[in-house]
Amino acid sequence: MQESFDAPLAPLTTMRVGGPARRLVTVEGMDDLVDAVRATDDADEPLLVLGGGSNVVVADAGFPGTVVHVATRGIRVESRDACSGVTVRIAAGEAWDAVVAQAVADGWVGIEALSGIPGSVGATPVQNVGAYGQEIADTLAQVRVWDRRRAVVRTLAAAECAFGYRDSLLKRSAGRFVVLEVVLQLREGTLSTPLRYGDLASSVGVAEDGRAPLADVRAAVLAQRRRRGMVLDPDDHDTWSCGSFFTNPVLPSDEGDRLRARVAARIGTEAAAGMPSWPAPDGGVKLSAAWLIERAGFGRGFGLPGPAALSTTHTLAVTNRGEARAHDVLELARTVRDGVADAYGVVLVAEPVLVGVTL
Repeated sequence: MQESFDAPLAPLTTMRVGGPARRLVTVEGMDDLVDAVRATDDADEPLLVLGGGSNVVVADAGFPGTVVHVATRGIRVESRDACSGVTVRIAAGEAWDAVVAQAVADGWVGIEALSGIPGSVGATPVQNVGAYGQEIADTLAQVRVWDRRRAVVRTLAAAECAFGYRDSLLKRSAGRFVVLEVVLQLREGTLSTPLRYGDLASSVGVAEDGRAPLADVRAAVLAQRRRRGMVLDPDDHDTWSCGSFFTNPVLPSDEGDRLRARVAARIGTEAAAGMPSWPAPDGGVKLSAAWLIERAGFGRGFGLPGPAALSTTHTLAVTNRGEARAHDVLELARTVRDGVADAYGVVLVAEPVLVGVTL
């Protein structure tokens, strides 16, 4: 366990903004993680648990308490079975993409389309991380957590996590649960799960819902993400971001119909007919936040030269062009959110965790 004071947090986040932590504790073992969280709670200090820093915006004033930086490690195969596949237990501090790379190399099927997503394993069930037709909820069996309210280690089954679109019980519980380990149930084989994302399927030469070699799917996902500035590169400011800053809005079907009418009135019936939408649970409709942002007048690179601007490759990413502060990032995000609301009556919801700031 390592401890420092007045420690800069910006280098620990992919957005690279934010002030210092009053106290920073880096933990490399699960027991140390529990001890650090428990001691902070016992002292009644503010607590921030930080993993890979890929989905967080920290205030310019910093954090006035203890930041526990999770650097735990461990990937362990617990069981193999011809019917149920392979069960893998993973420490929360492991880098998520390294886990996907190992899964592809070892023939573990079910997370290959989640390649290139930055951050740590512990964050994946909180956000129900997903991309290209896969979600962590598809393969997660259990989450081992520290329950801060009850001061006990608990194991939550997948059903108890109440997963939704970019949502879970862990996310809704306002920091009550600290993820210690994640257990995945993966099939063994050489071919991917059915590819439900049309562009991805065509890029590997199969029909939608077809299967392709794991390595080909991973390579295709990484290529698509690089084209959108979604693979971390310290020399590319388009990747100095939290990835997608806004979630895709989910509306009741009747509101979706009214939105299509507003789009038609604003930019024409042809545009309204081409508005992307997908069925959502409970009869709703999921829309493309990127499409709405662009049709509200915020194109790629909006805000350049910065200090904060939309990515030049993907309008969902708010980026730090090198000298941005949290204030600049949030000011741009508000401009985009309010512009979409004014144009179409849809209020976009921020995906990153906002620490000490509000949108």
